Amino acid sequence: MFYETAANDHGLPHDPFKAIVAPRPIGWISTRARDGAVNLAPYSFFNAISDKPKLVMFSSSGMKHAASMAIETGEFVANLATRRLANAVNRSSANAPRGTSEFAIAGLTEAACRLVSAPRVAEAPAALECRLTQWFRPVGLDGREGESVVIIGEVVGVHIDESILREGMIALDLAEPLSRLGYLDYAAVGEGFQMRRPKREDGQDVPL
Repeated sequence: MFYETAANDHGLPHDPFKAIVAPRPIGWISTRARDGAVNLAPYSFFNAISDKPKLVMFSSSGMKHAASMAIETGEFVANLATRRLANAVNRSSANAPRGTSEFAIAGLTEAACRLVSAPRVAEAPAALECRLTQWFRPVGLDGREGESVVIIGEVVGVHIDESILREGMIALDLAEPLSRLGYLDYAAVGEGFQMRRPKREDGQDVPL
């Protein structure tokens, strides 16, 4: 089958777009506003986009609390969502009014960060402290801005619970990172496999 997205006439019960672009890591974003209000919410449009500098991004459908607070303070935290914490991740997606902490709604513990004012999820086995580098509304082919707000931050600090390390590396079977699929579906990564990258012209392995 083939369909043009302008008409979105795919004839299926649900739009398959998000199911094709899958799995997607979940950005479990925590922020603190200038007035002290705290927010925690999962974002399925999230990823690392650069290693040097270390940059991550999340995209909010509209100017939601996490996006507005990150812009307001210039800081946010990306917490690692895992299979064990899946229910808490889901509960933190509640549409709560500003000033209501999703940490409390999800039964989670706020832990102080080292370099940013936003709290991290104490129960999460890893967290990235980030400082905002830019934000924008992406445009379509017609040149018009969409409703989404893209937030990009540089990772300035990394928290890792040593319980997910094996031989000095994060073990997927221990961490079980949660990912977003299409529709109402999620997946947890529990196993992986290795492949050597092709060698460079000088015979050296491509750096990881």
